[in-house]
Parts: sequence; structure tokens; C-alpha cells
Amino acid sequence: MCKFMSLIRLIILSLFIFTQTQADTIYNLIKIPNLEIYDIKTPNKLRYLYAKQPFTLGIEKNINCYNSEKKILDQKYKIIKKNLNRYSQEFLKKINLKYIVLCEDLSISNINTAGIPDHVMKTLILDIKFNEDYFERVIHHEVFHIINDSFKQLFDEDVWSKFNVKEFEYAECSTCTDKLGLDTYTNTNGFLTEYSRSTASEDMAEVFSHLMIGLNLDRLDPILEKKIHFIKTNLLKIDETFIL
Repeated sequence: MCKFMSLIRLIILSLFIFTQTQADTIYNLIKIPNLEIYDIKTPNKLRYLYAKQPFTLGIEKNINCYNSEKKILDQKYKIIKKNLNRYSQEFLKKINLKYIVLCEDLSISNINTAGIPDHVMKTLILDIKFNEDYFERVIHHEVFHIINDSFKQLFDEDVWSKFNVKEFEYAECSTCTDKLGLDTYTNTNGFLTEYSRSTASEDMAEVFSHLMIGLNLDRLDPILEKKIHFIKTNLLKIDETFIL
């Protein structure tokens, strides 16, 4: 009995050391502190990490995110995994995405944001409590920013902007405007949401995310049809097996 208990303690200790070693290794790769492994045994090899304590990032220490209650984390993880499982391992390799960091109340310079993509570090930080109404769409929106950052030459903003009417101009940045609404327009007129009007990259991300969850409109206007064709065509250039 004594030997058995000793063996159990040894196994538990080994698991702790192994998990901590993995967490330390991942920190060395993506440079985000206070993370623990949530799930690394996934079909497409994505590695999910979560904030065990609040963390601060950035040269100016202006990126902040906080740890979640386990109950909320477990609930949201099911939704996140279901949506991200739609991306194959091969596609994720091409767009340079490997790590998903889960936390809540994510902000940059005190401005709340749904996610922070970093294709260089192969990482996407997701705020699991951002916009409950459109949470699934937001997941794909943030993935598109990884795609866009990895393939800027395909998703050319100048080409995209020419789809719009000549009089229209995007803002200089997504935080330089009050166009933040995520409700899908009934009458699109080239844009799916108010947020689509902020910048070209946000417009692309909104089109992509709507396509991923199933675009449900009675009729598409000519401008939006061109934008959808542009997104679909260039995604197939990245991966000819990609299915929207």
C-alpha cells in the first residue's frame, strides 16, 4: 500500500512538472506570461492556453487581459473549439496560427478589443466575453486578421477599396471612428455592418466572418457580390481545399 501511494504521488508530481515545463516552453515561444495549458490535443493541432492570472504585454505595457472563472472558460471553449475546428491543420500552418490564448476584458490602451492577432508569434489572443450576441462571428473575424496579415499581397486594400462607390472613404484606423456596430444590415449597400465601414481590413474581416457562419440575406447588392468573390477567390489561392 505504501509503495502504491508513493507511485501515485510520483505520477502526480511528474504530470505537474511536465505541464509546467510545457507552459514555460510556450512562454519562451510567444512571450505571454501567466498562462497555463487548457488543451493541446486537438484535431488541427491548435494549442489552447488560458490566463491563470491577469497579464500585461507590449513595449508600452498597454495590452491587458484577465483570467476567467473556470465555468465560463469551459462554456466558451466548447464554442471556440467548434468554430476553430473548421480550419484544417494544413490551412493553419499556411496562415501561421498555432496558439490560442483565452482570457477576458482584453484591451489595448484601455480600448476593449475582441482579439489580438500576431501571425509572427503564431498567436491569437481572444476575449472570451467580448460581444455575447455575435461571439461566434467575432472568432472568425479575428482569424481573418491572421489570414490578412500573413497574405497582405492577396488581400490588397487598394483593390478592395475600389469596389466601393467613389465618394466613400474608410477611416485611417478602426479606433479612429465611432462606426462600431456589429448588427447585420437589412439593406447592405456594399457593407454588412456599421463596423465594415471603419477600415478596409475590418470590412474584409466582416465579410469573411459572415461567410463562415452562413450569410443569411435575401439579396446581395453588386458591391457586396464583388467583395465576396474577392474573399473566396483569394482564400482558394492560399488553400484550394478551403470551404466556406
